[in-house]
Amino acid sequence: MARRCAVCGKRPQVANLVSNANNKVKRWVYPNVHLMRFTRTNSAKNTVERGKVCTKCVKANKVQKVI
Repeated sequence: MARRCAVCGKRPQVANLVSNANNKVKRWVYPNVHLMRFTRTNSAKNTVERGKVCTKCVKANKVQKVI
């Protein structure tokens, strides 16, 4: 399973690691995703899904965590 949010589609990005001597090296920045069971709050049907969700979607109440 990829490191991609099932709700918003957030995925890894490429960024530069810059040293004091201004040397630039490519590095990956990964989103903070967690595997969980959830229901979408915007959806009319309340089906339980399982997938990776980023913490921004959880904090923004786009998904409801199922215990």
